[in-house]
Amino acid sequence: MLKAKTALVTGSTSGIGLGIAKALARQGANILLNGFGDTEAALAEVRALGVRVAYHGADMSKPAEIEEMMRAAEAEFGAVDILVNNAGIQHVAPVASFPPEKWDAIIAINLSSAFHTTRLALPGMTQRGWGRIINVASVHGLVASAEKSAYVAAKHGLIGFTKTVALETASTGVTANAICPGWVLTPLVEKQVAARAQADGIDHEQAKRRLLGDKQPSMQFTTAEELGELAVFLCSPAANNIRGAAFNVDGGWVAQ
Repeated sequence: MLKAKTALVTGSTSGIGLGIAKALARQGANILLNGFGDTEAALAEVRALGVRVAYHGADMSKPAEIEEMMRAAEAEFGAVDILVNNAGIQHVAPVASFPPEKWDAIIAINLSSAFHTTRLALPGMTQRGWGRIINVASVHGLVASAEKSAYVAAKHGLIGFTKTVALETASTGVTANAICPGWVLTPLVEKQVAARAQADGIDHEQAKRRLLGDKQPSMQFTTAEELGELAVFLCSPAANNIRGAAFNVDGGWVAQ
């Protein structure tokens, strides 16, 4: 379905980003990976799916490096047809003691980076008459949790940004939508599980159940594979008129 298309997925050396990259690759898309995880393993996993794959190590908090990555993508593949803004970091603390430098870093990586990649990708997408912008927000783009002020602010902002881009491209072949996962067992969430286990004096499995029980009625983690298949759908002709939507994949979190 996506043969001859190129997808740039930020934060894609592990977790959700890698899951989405692999799902797009299975449909024939060439992939540019980005992130600070195990680069060689990620490249090997995507390459095994029979597509062209490359890597760029841009720090998503630095606009100049993002610009270099976008230039590299066009030099390597000729275009960026599918842009998946997935890069993200987290820090948990009450507002009164939230470190300002952590706030700035989270806003830069979780929100501002999507602006920079999008502004650079849009002209080419518009000129070619086709493009897909998929922003990996979060259930925290729809509802809040205590002690996650920067993350919640960034993800709410990302959904608002998605809607604006969707309106600006509404009469073109370019669409912009957001995916809002609940708990996904990524390296980021594994750290929160470990912290919960230590804080509560319980084992790893009990900590997982408590984490899910607090918010996610299905008591199941969403998988990176499920999110990847949703991204594939958003790239399909069936999604041509889905614009500015925020899809929560959250086991019932926001239905409560």
